[in-house]
Amino acid sequence: MADLESSILLAFLASPDEPVSGDRLAKELGVSRVAIWSRLEKLRAQGFVFAASTRKGYALKSVPRGLNPALFEAHLRRLKVAPTVALLETVDSTNSEAERRLAAGQEAPFAVLARTQSAGRGRLGRRWHSAPSGSLCLSLAFRPFIPPERLKPFTLWMGLALCAHVEQAHGLRLGLKWPNDLQSPDGRKVAGMLTEARLDADSVRELVFGLGLNLAGQPKDFPAELRATAGTLEAALGRPLDVHRAAAEAVAALFQAWEQFEEGTWSRSFRRLWARHDVLTGKSVRVGLRGDPIAGVVDGVDDEGSLILRTGGGRKAVVASGEVTLRKP
Repeated sequence: MADLESSILLAFLASPDEPVSGDRLAKELGVSRVAIWSRLEKLRAQGFVFAASTRKGYALKSVPRGLNPALFEAHLRRLKVAPTVALLETVDSTNSEAERRLAAGQEAPFAVLARTQSAGRGRLGRRWHSAPSGSLCLSLAFRPFIPPERLKPFTLWMGLALCAHVEQAHGLRLGLKWPNDLQSPDGRKVAGMLTEARLDADSVRELVFGLGLNLAGQPKDFPAELRATAGTLEAALGRPLDVHRAAAEAVAALFQAWEQFEEGTWSRSFRRLWARHDVLTGKSVRVGLRGDPIAGVVDGVDDEGSLILRTGGGRKAVVASGEVTLRKP
């Protein structure tokens, strides 16, 4: 729900190059100038910096580094994002919180974001590290009621859609490592995805798509065991990133990707995006999850998002899920 602070910040986003007068804000928002001044003071206490100019108004000079609920909501309103989005200070796991809200009957679709997670979940039971100032911890929740077999390419499609958005918005070409990792051009992991679903006999009843995306910061900011492999969009770009804008635009892009998946139009661009962002085709890999691992050379994916391997003797293997490791040539 939009509040006064978000509305004030939205006015600054709409006029980035000129001051915004207190009189104008008061009239447009239907409050007193004292109320506007009071909210600006509250925003200053949260880390916003405003410069006041006599007879001209206020200019927004800088914003907090970490995600601020009011500013994040203002960016979402600027983008006209319709589904409900909740930004929490901290949570055990955004996927777990989304599942709890679905179980409690909250109308879907909706999104849950958190500045930090105490028990962020990754694939295969791993933990996902999130830094307070630069990570987007996000879960999108749906009640799709689609056949389970339609869900197979979902995670891969969402990753490709996010890659396409990042390239369009920031000029940075990410790579997708099947099945759920996004990499910067130098091979560092900048995002991981985790999809969880509750199934009835013939349909997907509840669906939660989880994303951990490292927006800002440098590799040195990660725990020692991750510094050699983890990266951020900001580090890959080599310039400061507007975390609030980037986060809001990513949420909007993912909701749009879901709409395309639900409508079935996603398949029109799936192959093109796979060819542009895939990092495994032609590589020698080992894939293991259950049973004996399979070794081979990646030969793309099929229409359901399963990995195709060329194994010994010219044979082919189709792998629906697994853990991929690169093999030395």
